[in-house]
Amino acid sequence: MSHHMKHGTIMGGVVVTPDLAASLDDYQGRLGLDLVERGPLPADLAASWGCPASAGAPYAMLRPQSGAHCFIRLVEQPEHPDFKPTRTFGWAAYELTVKDVFGWPDRLEGSGFRVIGPPKEIAGLPYFIPMQVLGRGDEMIYLNEVAMDTPSSDLPKAHSLTDHIFIVILAAKDRMASVDWYRHALRLDEGESYTLEYTMINAAFGKPAGTQSVITMVQNERLPILEIDDYPAEATDRPCHAEMLPPGNALVTLAVESFEGLDVEFISPPVLRHGDLYMGNLAATVRGPSGELVELIETGWS
Repeated sequence: MSHHMKHGTIMGGVVVTPDLAASLDDYQGRLGLDLVERGPLPADLAASWGCPASAGAPYAMLRPQSGAHCFIRLVEQPEHPDFKPTRTFGWAAYELTVKDVFGWPDRLEGSGFRVIGPPKEIAGLPYFIPMQVLGRGDEMIYLNEVAMDTPSSDLPKAHSLTDHIFIVILAAKDRMASVDWYRHALRLDEGESYTLEYTMINAAFGKPAGTQSVITMVQNERLPILEIDDYPAEATDRPCHAEMLPPGNALVTLAVESFEGLDVEFISPPVLRHGDLYMGNLAATVRGPSGELVELIETGWS
């Protein structure tokens, strides 16, 4: 298993899609994830996310064939006409560790995934080779083939063709304020910062070639967890249907050792939840400083 479990481990991500059946074809048939659960989204779970109007929505949960304890949940709901990927604050992308990244464009041909960033090496970042795709709900998925560890973090190599989410990307209203929140509220560590030409951001905002962005990693010791990105002043809050999940990359689930000592305000009190993801542990959800939904599961992992 390629997933090292400790405080801060990414246990999953929620994706909103306008067509669950079609997205299942993509995530199962093309990415090769295994279907674990399917049915209506439980009302109490939707309420705990602060999204009661998403209750009963068609829903499915998948996990990688490696067996890593990390689940992608697909929730069907109507598209929002004002949502454009890489233009709003909140969860911007999920990075999956994969094998053979240069073979992925052909594997995804004719699917609901649109390749917006073909595989390429990035100057100054030799640690992995990234590729970016958008799904049917305009969710951003990075397919990254890990080459080596960074000087300050251990990057997981894939144990199946598509493996688990190993970094989640946050489009921040204020990068350092978000870094400080994750440090103090969730007891995580500030990692390295990098200045680079971020082509996804530049393209989305019409910035000239060569425009530089700053990103900062958040981790637990050498476990990478978040990449927090500076966004241009033109970025806006994410448009949402009333009391429903945000469109695109909607919610991230993290493990925490204990709820004690966290400086957070839960949307609703923690409750015991069961099933493959929760394993009979307490879970509750908070909103981060850029409006992002963060579900926390009290696992006891340190």
